[in-house]
Amino acid sequence: MTPIELVQTASPIIGGIGGAFYFDPATLARGKELGLDGFRFYLLGRCGVLGDVEAKVAQSAMGYFEPGMVEKLWDSARDRVQPREAGREYLACAQTFGVTKFSGLDGLAAYVEAAQKVIAAQDPAALALFSGIAAEPLASDPAALAMQMTTVLREMRGSVHLVALTACGLSPQMAHRVRRPDDIAMFGWHEGVEVTDDHRTRWQAAETLTDEMLVPAWSSVTETEGRSIVETVSAMQAALAK
Repeated sequence: MTPIELVQTASPIIGGIGGAFYFDPATLARGKELGLDGFRFYLLGRCGVLGDVEAKVAQSAMGYFEPGMVEKLWDSARDRVQPREAGREYLACAQTFGVTKFSGLDGLAAYVEAAQKVIAAQDPAALALFSGIAAEPLASDPAALAMQMTTVLREMRGSVHLVALTACGLSPQMAHRVRRPDDIAMFGWHEGVEVTDDHRTRWQAAETLTDEMLVPAWSSVTETEGRSIVETVSAMQAALAK
């Protein structure tokens, strides 16, 4: 499997697993204990690694959400919980999710080692959200750490994709309209904006560029390590499907 094939095979699986804890009942319950509803914990938790910043900074890292929605959720959430605390709590939810779902799976140690090589090889320039979560302390439990690494890899591709969208001349708003046409209102945008063939072409170009930009980091692993990543995330995906 070539590095680009590895990226294209592993990334969709990682994307699904890495965000699977976001609205898990246990995550929502912890947010409620902190005084945050699901969306506020999601936003403050994901972007809490950036620190106590203005809403526009969080918006720059998230990209796809309507700025007014981000400002409302971010400012009201950080009035209740400090962003760095929320970030740590959110990562703890990811780790707990990993323990609950993936304890006992084979190959976790080899997967974590390979994932860490990919993460360490990624140039962090312009990738604020990825850089923030990648710098967080590592879990000691193997299943918790496997989920943590998967979440970091998800943020890595997401941050690179925002850069690729900019390079291809497509706004995150229009990329969202192309990619998730049924979720426009949920992300704060209004209906009725036309998606053109040019938007679709630019989005596809950004997808291709994203994969290409990830190749240098993913080239850091051997073919055996690459297979370990694919096999383990596939097993994790199967565990979630049960």
